Amino acid sequence: MPISLETARQPEVIALIADLDAYQDSLYPAEARYALDLDALCQPEVLFAVARDAQAVARGCAAVVLGATHGELKRMYVQPDARGAGLARQILQVLEDAARARGCPQLLLETGPYQPEALAFYAGRGCVRRGPFGDYPEHPLSVFMGKRL
Repeated sequence: MPISLETARQPEVIALIADLDAYQDSLYPAEARYALDLDALCQPEVLFAVARDAQAVARGCAAVVLGATHGELKRMYVQPDARGAGLARQILQVLEDAARARGCPQLLLETGPYQPEALAFYAGRGCVRRGPFGDYPEHPLSVFMGKRL
C-alpha cells in the first residue's frame, strides 16, 4: 500500500482516529490517555503518514511530533482487517525516514500495557523500554519506549 505524508484533516483520517479513540477508550481510563487532537496533529512540527489501499482508501496512519531532542510517535493505527500484512511496519519506516531526514536523533513513544501486540511490534522494530519523558508522569498504565534513529 502506498504511504505518504499528508494532513490529518481529512474525513477518512478523522474516521481512523475516531476508531483508534474508541479502541483506546475500551482499554484505558481518560486520565491514562495522552492522545493528540486533530488541531495538534496538523501543526507544522508534525509528520503525519497515511497508508492507502489500491482504491486510495485510508487504512492506517501514525504521526511523529518533532521536538528539539526527539520525535514522539503518536496515533499509530491500522484498521483490523488490514493488519498482518506489514502495514504498521511500513508506516513506521516512512515516519522514521522522514524524521531522520529532518535531523531527529531518536524516536520515543508512550503506549499501554493492555496492548501486547503493540508492545511486541515496537520491540520488534528496535524500541526498548525506558522511563517517562517530556511531561508524562510515571503511571502504571503507561509503557515508555524509544530507539535511536
